[in-house]
Amino acid sequence: MRLGLLTGGGDAPGLNAVIRAVVKTARRHYGDDVVGIRDGYEGLLTPDGVIPMEIDDVRGILPRGGTVLGTANRGNPFARRIVENGIEKLVDVSDEVLERIVALGLDALIVVGGDGTMRISHELVQKGCPIIGVPKTIDNDIGGTDVSFGYDTAVNFAMEAIDRLHTTAEAHHRVMVVELMGRDAGFIALRAGIAGGADAILIPEIPFELNAVCDTIRERAEGGRHFSILAVAEGARPTDGEQVFVEAGDGLRLPRLGGIGYQVADAVARRTGMETRVTVLGHLQRGGSPTAFDRWLATRFGAAAVRLAHTNGMGRMVAVQGTRIVDVSLADALAVPKRVDPSCDAIETARGMGISLGVGEV
Repeated sequence: MRLGLLTGGGDAPGLNAVIRAVVKTARRHYGDDVVGIRDGYEGLLTPDGVIPMEIDDVRGILPRGGTVLGTANRGNPFARRIVENGIEKLVDVSDEVLERIVALGLDALIVVGGDGTMRISHELVQKGCPIIGVPKTIDNDIGGTDVSFGYDTAVNFAMEAIDRLHTTAEAHHRVMVVELMGRDAGFIALRAGIAGGADAILIPEIPFELNAVCDTIRERAEGGRHFSILAVAEGARPTDGEQVFVEAGDGLRLPRLGGIGYQVADAVARRTGMETRVTVLGHLQRGGSPTAFDRWLATRFGAAAVRLAHTNGMGRMVAVQGTRIVDVSLADALAVPKRVDPSCDAIETARGMGISLGVGEV
């Protein structure tokens, strides 16, 4: 077979492990040809966007973050941005993408990406594109799979940051607010917050009340603990407010989240009188070398995607359920957004340990 491979959406630790596994499995086990497509779907629309890939091209990339193929989180062929007569607008170039795939002689296109990339891929499949999906997201918000690679690395980094902030918070008697990624799903903040010993965890799935957060901080201070750690997902919002954005969206761009950590810190300082500081981890959560778990999972996903290509599994996505690698249809993976269940064990664990979720539990 002749396989194409691209990485789309935001970068995540483990992308290079997938690329390596695809190339090595395809070349060594099946004798397939593999071409890499640069910068997501954009590479199919540019003259130098497609490159042949051999085993030598993937040597040494396993521990590297990012992606050697590049990526683009604004590379939607159904809404490609162009400038015409000085005006930026969106055009549908999906037919050109399909024509390019045919011209390249690709039997299958392995697409590695998050929910946005998988949604684009599903639309292309409906137009006849032979796509196999590989789920990637640090937010862990793709349906059909128990976990996606990149998430474990992000959680570990966030936990280590919370660990480090404990010492300075205690030394200076401060409230430390850590703003973490998580637009609509609070998995990173919840897991890292519990693992790092946060005193309050605020996530998008549970709108919070500032009074409840401040009550927790005051009770700790009254008990002799004159510092607190708050883990706040960037998509968290108060019960009487909306999500906070640092950049408004328009017809061409999505709004960019950020700033809820500062709003929470300002409110806490005013209501409790305690000194507060904010740390925004931002894209640090996306970078760096992947953990052993993410390398292991990404490698299994990459190899499984090649096997799926050889069993005519187009329009499907590899996934992990329990301990098994399986595959699900892209339609099923996208049917229901994956979010933190407010009644799940992790939430009950946090409540039972006295961690505030901003709804008056403590």
